[in-house]
Amino acid sequence: MKAISLIPALVQSLLTLIVVAAALLLYDRTVVRPALRIGMVDVAEVYRQKEAEFTQLLTKAGSEDDRQNAMLMARTFAQRLPIALEELPRDCACLVVLKGAVAGPTPHTVDLTAQLRQKVGMP
Repeated sequence: MKAISLIPALVQSLLTLIVVAAALLLYDRTVVRPALRIGMVDVAEVYRQKEAEFTQLLTKAGSEDDRQNAMLMARTFAQRLPIALEELPRDCACLVVLKGAVAGPTPHTVDLTAQLRQKVGMP
């Protein structure tokens, strides 16, 4: 008779264990792991590359239209850069810091410089 009353207690314990394990797994996936992930971006490198491209366009510009196109490109870049920097943390669901602020990469550090280039229209 005791064995029969022990079965519901074991089932209840097993069910409790499964619910707690699922809750811990969910907490790990949604809170802990994203908090550990750090994205780094080298804004200075992206800016230097775009500045070099702009300078090259201006030096090769033979007409006023070419100069206007170079100025438009620079203006577009200046508008896209802050927007792209705001989007990066949402896209990677992580904290994004400047590459110079990272003393050493960790397994949780992700370089987002290529994504930034893509967002501002650079190859």
